[in-house]
Amino acid sequence: MLKLLFIIKSLAFYLLPLSLGFHSAAYAYKSEVLTDQLDRPWSLAFLPDRSFLVTEKSGSLRIVSENGEVSSPIEGVPDISDAGQGGLLEVALHPDFTSNRWVYLSYSGGSLMEGYGTEVIRAKLVGNRLTEHQQLFIAEPKIRSRRHFGGRLLFDGQGHLFIGLGDRGKRHEAQNPSNHIGTLVRLHDDGGIPADNPFVNTRNHRPEIYSYGHRNIQGMVIHPDTGDLWVNEHGPQGGDELNRIVAGKNYGWPVITFGAEYGTGFKIGEGTSKPGLEQPRHYWLPSIAPSGMAFYQNHFLIGALKFQLLAKLPIDNGELGVESRHFSGEWGRIRDVRVDKRDDKALIYLLTDSKNGKLIRIEGF
Repeated sequence: MLKLLFIIKSLAFYLLPLSLGFHSAAYAYKSEVLTDQLDRPWSLAFLPDRSFLVTEKSGSLRIVSENGEVSSPIEGVPDISDAGQGGLLEVALHPDFTSNRWVYLSYSGGSLMEGYGTEVIRAKLVGNRLTEHQQLFIAEPKIRSRRHFGGRLLFDGQGHLFIGLGDRGKRHEAQNPSNHIGTLVRLHDDGGIPADNPFVNTRNHRPEIYSYGHRNIQGMVIHPDTGDLWVNEHGPQGGDELNRIVAGKNYGWPVITFGAEYGTGFKIGEGTSKPGLEQPRHYWLPSIAPSGMAFYQNHFLIGALKFQLLAKLPIDNGELGVESRHFSGEWGRIRDVRVDKRDDKALIYLLTDSKNGKLIRIEGF
């Protein structure tokens, strides 16, 4: 019966576009593929000279010019483990990059023998080389699983660095804040632990943890007006979530979820809600496999891997509106989404996740 109910709900979801506006609307936009010569790109950052830093999952960090010319790999990237869903993940620039040259990288480190885990370093970009490496974070424990590394990095404008993590396939450990599994971590930009983190003085809780009960965080963004932190994360078969993060809260995985077991549709946990556990502000059924996320003209823009599209979700006074979907199947799996606001007009950039990965620029969306 549970499996039948899940199938009915999934079929109903595909009919929603007819009544709720989940469609790919026509826009007078202009798109340009700057390059299709990237190997499974994962993340990009804007450099001051209008070029881009781009990570490739296989372990290379490259500079792509404004015209799409791809550099040779930057030297000094740490050893990474391109294993399963792991590899070289996020790149982020320090807010004062123009003066200090700090580049932050997240990646999966370790080996099959010792296990794998998400790690974060920072190093200074000098020419075509990273120097003065500093290890800021190593997720514990290391696990032989090769999935759910999370890896997103985000500065909040107040000197804090957020690190989104995954449950590493050990779902029940996401309810155990004595380790890093299924957590969102907050550090200072130098890796120190902020004194006002919610669990600094809580026994059996890691002081760097900001929230927990996450399955696999894939996108993070700060609302430019409210300062609220929003994250999206993968659910299992259905149940992808968009969450507004509040310090110290438990986001429920795997006790509550709108998803179901792969292949069977059987229920996971205790249902879709429980007192003391946070509800998602939006969820997807079936899963779209959300990834990179940006904020643009009072909308969340969220890349989707599974459905190969860009989801656009309006927000007004904290309330979410009706989702629309764009570019379905046009370019492939959208791994990262960024908005460049350095000019009078904002430009949207997308990365697609494939062996011939693309960097795409969109104007007038």
